[in-house]
Amino acid sequence: MPEILIVYYSRGGSVARLARHVARGVEEVPGMQARLRTVPPVAPVTRQAAPPVPDEGAPYVEAHDVRECAGLILGSPTRFGNMAAPLKHWIDGLGSEWASGTLVDKPAAVFTSTATLHGGQEATLLGMQVPLLHHGCVIVGLPYTEAALHRTRSGGTPYGASHYAGPDDDPQPTDEEAHLARVLGRRVARIAARLA
Repeated sequence: MPEILIVYYSRGGSVARLARHVARGVEEVPGMQARLRTVPPVAPVTRQAAPPVPDEGAPYVEAHDVRECAGLILGSPTRFGNMAAPLKHWIDGLGSEWASGTLVDKPAAVFTSTATLHGGQEATLLGMQVPLLHHGCVIVGLPYTEAALHRTRSGGTPYGASHYAGPDDDPQPTDEEAHLARVLGRRVARIAARLA
C-alpha cells in the first residue's frame, strides 16, 4: 500500500499532535497509509549517540523511509521564523536522495506550531518548502476553497497546516487547526494516488 511519509520534530508535543491529525487525513484516502517518523534532537556538543528508537512516539526516520514513500510531509516548531535545527539537520543529510532524484515528482507539504501568534508561522512554512523544491517535489498547500481557512482565529494558512500553542504552550490543536491538518494529509494522499 502506498505510504505518505510524515517526518517531524516536536519538543513540546504540539507538532507531534498535529502530525497525528495529518496522518489521520492521509488514511482517510482509500488505499493510502501514513508512516509517522521523527528526527533526533541535535546539540552543539555530542555527549552520546541518540538511541536507535525513541522511548516514546514515532521511530526515527531512516533513508529507506524516504525511498519508499509516495509523498512527504514535514513538520517543525517555528524557531525565529524558521524550522527547528533537528529537522534542518536531517534535511541537510539528504544529499544522496537529492542526487538520485528520490523525491522528484512526489507531492510534499509542511506544517508547524508556534508559541506566539506572530512568531513566523508562514515564514517557517515557506522556508520548509525551499528544500522540497530543490528535491523536485510537487508542493501541496491548502486552497482557500477550504472554508476553515476563513474561520480560523489561530493556525492555518494556504502554505500549510499550523497551530498556535500560545504562551502556555498548549499542545492541543483547535478544531479548525486539527481539521486543516487532516485536509492537508488528505490532499497529499489524493495527489500521490493520482500521480501513481
